[in-house]
Amino acid sequence: MDAAFFSRYFNDSHRAFRETCRKFAQTEIAPHAYEWEEAELFDRELYRKAAKAGILGATFPEQYGGGGGDYFHSIAMTEEIMRAGSTGVLVGLGSLGIGLPPVLYLGTEEQKQKWIPPVLAGEKIAALGITEPGTGSDVAGIRTKAEKQGGDYVLNGSKIFITSGVRADCISVLARTGPDPHGGLTFFLVEKGMPGFTVSRSLKKTGWRASDTGELSFDNVKVPASHRLGPEGSGFVQLMKNFQSERLSLAIQAYNIAEICVDEAIAYARQRQAFGKNLTGFQVIRHKLADMATKAFTAKSLTYQCAERMNRGEYIVREVSMVKNLTAQTANEVAYEAVQIFGGMGYMRETVVERLSRDARLLPIGGGTQEIMKEIIAKNLGV
Repeated sequence: MDAAFFSRYFNDSHRAFRETCRKFAQTEIAPHAYEWEEAELFDRELYRKAAKAGILGATFPEQYGGGGGDYFHSIAMTEEIMRAGSTGVLVGLGSLGIGLPPVLYLGTEEQKQKWIPPVLAGEKIAALGITEPGTGSDVAGIRTKAEKQGGDYVLNGSKIFITSGVRADCISVLARTGPDPHGGLTFFLVEKGMPGFTVSRSLKKTGWRASDTGELSFDNVKVPASHRLGPEGSGFVQLMKNFQSERLSLAIQAYNIAEICVDEAIAYARQRQAFGKNLTGFQVIRHKLADMATKAFTAKSLTYQCAERMNRGEYIVREVSMVKNLTAQTANEVAYEAVQIFGGMGYMRETVVERLSRDARLLPIGGGTQEIMKEIIAKNLGV
């Protein structure tokens, strides 16, 4: 949609990377997207292939095996991979984007060298462990505890809705180390195989089906002090930084859902016959498509503006919260109308719009609910 209008945001590095992502998506994802969605899991080997193509760690520092890219490298990757037909694959491959930042920004150089390169090489899978049963967006209500015993910590509690949680080899877990609701939170790196750490169950989701999502349990898990990320009490501030990037990523997914649904609906309406003419012959359909395209264009434009400002290092929590809410609403509205245009076929799992209509429903929930975003916006408006 209006590629020339948005081209000013991309340089030669972005364009070359986009072409790499496009080829990878077309050859490695598109032929298997429907199969993986139905199986609710994609091949683990895809991590290695994505790493070899230079896609996995595109925005991470080069000294740890990354590409040193910026938010528009992430945008290029998201746009091309989502065109392959599976948000779930994108989300699964991208769980390192929320799992590794606590290591990158809080960890010692030794910790960074130990844990980041294997993930960026596709050898290990990283995840982020924040949400708990009963807490949801209420981060201050986290109950998972890490109690110091001797030189180590003992971790007890549970986490839920953890993207890549079933297969993750290392998880950045936020736990309570003190009574202060915010200042008493600390990140720990928990690795698969630690005694007492188990995946309680693999969760069945409405959308994002190709990505695995787990519920995790920590029963007297002995975590070495060397696995603590940053000083005690540093977890909340890092999590807020994490949320900035995560919410922008969700906004990128959202406008892509809207844009793809517009394209799919236009293509279908042009060839679908009803009452002796194509659907595009009906004013009600043409106007519906016009509204859908307007919403998708607006959502994309605002997301690009936020990405540009974040590239400059601006802290724009209010604007990111606004864009996350607007794009999430847009994705749901446009996907709904696309399904309506498709009619009965829009309710069939073989169609992209059906899949995206399910994927869109998570966007006003994940990364902080729509209601929490409004509270953040209101607070930053001084009301």
